Amino acid sequence: MGMINMNNILIFDKKDMEYNIDKDTNIYHFSINSSSNILINIVKEGVTLNYYYNNINYDDNSFNLNIKHMVSNTYSNVFNHGVNVFSNKLKYKVDSIVLKDSYKCKCIQDSKIINLGDGNSTIWPNLLIDNYDVVAEHAAYIGKFNDSDFKLLLKGFLVNEDIEGIDDFIREIDRMEV
Repeated sequence: MGMINMNNILIFDKKDMEYNIDKDTNIYHFSINSSSNILINIVKEGVTLNYYYNNINYDDNSFNLNIKHMVSNTYSNVFNHGVNVFSNKLKYKVDSIVLKDSYKCKCIQDSKIINLGDGNSTIWPNLLIDNYDVVAEHAAYIGKFNDSDFKLLLKGFLVNEDIEGIDDFIREIDRMEV
């Protein structure tokens, strides 16, 4: 499926949001030390959603994402990347939901949290599928960087593309201490 004429949405530190997606959409969500509850309904057949959540975490925070495939032939690709800086808690709960009457959907989840300190991180990748004609995959990783060039790695890990308006997010990475 081509990704021409994608709708691009840029989000910074939003707490609670709900979207109805009716055309191919890229959502870039950047968060510095905040919790979020996000609900996304894919409401039109043939639509692809690419969701990129990137966060830097200093306190106890959680990220809850629900993506509902309300119709058939929809696709969701979810990439959650976080850095837990101190000895705090970071939780990701990611639900991909396919309803009984939604056929030929594809749900992909890839969640990673890097602990720089002795943080307690948790990822719950949930695939709630009520139909047999679906492709559903998830991956979850929690670990540490062992490379001396961790800021360069963090930028590559957290910043997907050259997106205008994310200068504060990049400056926050540069501010971080090992």
